[in-house]
Amino acid sequence: MTASTATNSLAVSLFSEILTVEQLARTSVARVLPKGMELSQFAVLNHLAHTGLERTPAQLARSFHLTRGAMTNTLRKLEWQGWVHVRPDWDDARQKLVRVSPAGLAARNAALETIVPLIADVVDTVGAEKVRAALPVLRELRVKLQGGE
Repeated sequence: MTASTATNSLAVSLFSEILTVEQLARTSVARVLPKGMELSQFAVLNHLAHTGLERTPAQLARSFHLTRGAMTNTLRKLEWQGWVHVRPDWDDARQKLVRVSPAGLAARNAALETIVPLIADVVDTVGAEKVRAALPVLRELRVKLQGGE
């Protein structure tokens, strides 16, 4: 086996594992979310709560690597639930600004209460030291895939 073939095999194995873990994690988390909450909605609520900032739908779409249409659909559902407030941008009437509402923050916190034990169990099973050792590699892969150097 040549060095190039070995590297290609390693790359395929790595991404196969990442994709499988991602799918299993999404399925596990979606299963424990509070009734009526979708994973995409939790992700947006968590992002808005974590940053504490108002964001435009376009900024959110870029953050999640989604189309504006997909983000608009998610934001409509969140607004209907009362979990986000959408208002006009007073400086640029062509845009809207989105922020998490108090009800959205409560929904996000309730979701975290169900998600954290699930994730903590996985970390306990795998081992905290192994997870801690994997994080820098995963971060480096994320940065590389985002186009950073």
